[in-house]
Amino acid sequence: MAFLVGSNGGFALGEGIGVLEIEGVVADAQPILEALVKFRRSGKIKAIVIRVDSPGGGVAPTQEIFREIQRTKQEKKVIASLGNIAASGGLYLAAPADKILANPATVTGSIGVIMQMVNVEDLMSKVGFRSIVIKSGKYKDMGSATRTMTDDEKQLLQQVVDRLHRQFVKDLAESRKLAVEKVAGLADGRIFTGEEALELGLVDALGNFQDAVALAGKMAGLKGPVRLIRPEKKDSWWKHLLSGQSSLSLLPEWLEHPLRFQYLYLPNL
Repeated sequence: MAFLVGSNGGFALGEGIGVLEIEGVVADAQPILEALVKFRRSGKIKAIVIRVDSPGGGVAPTQEIFREIQRTKQEKKVIASLGNIAASGGLYLAAPADKILANPATVTGSIGVIMQMVNVEDLMSKVGFRSIVIKSGKYKDMGSATRTMTDDEKQLLQQVVDRLHRQFVKDLAESRKLAVEKVAGLADGRIFTGEEALELGLVDALGNFQDAVALAGKMAGLKGPVRLIRPEKKDSWWKHLLSGQSSLSLLPEWLEHPLRFQYLYLPNL
């Protein structure tokens, strides 16, 4: 992974601040993990700013990023800068940073877990389709879009959601040095502005990206203008398409992956 120096000047061999941008729904942690490891190992990068503009995403990739930020801050200062939205998993993965800055109007909070499924059983019956399933156990097709979910299945899935929710609350409370009871009281899915998040202790200060960069430079002991170093972007989507690795699918996502647990805030769904 190569480094790109920001437009504020400097050169590739100079010391600076690593900038990692996490945007959109978090579905694949691997590129972010690779960038964090590269930043951590580089002697030229003295601190890291993680710019978060995300409503969250999958539980597992969010937790992977959370853990890697925990590991990284043991060696270098990590500052999280919350942009337009850093809700649910977006807040979760920013929580371990040494300092978190948000704009007064940043949308954050939405502490919780969600699982959404679609049932097309009635539609299939109208058009003459039937689903035939051969399974090894009664729960093996749990969450199927082609049949009604049983009460037992709902109870099992609710237990998983509750456990994932407790993990969120625990990790957030420990990272932000807050009482678990306090975080649990906020963890009903409600959203907060950055200003409210500051009052609640979910963030450390109000400020924009440049404020986060300045703070990172100060904490790293850098003098003068701070050079920004970003990871080089990977191949574009059309190259993956030509190589047969397209993320496009003939099946709707909810049919391919019916059981999808997410730390996600998407009010328009």
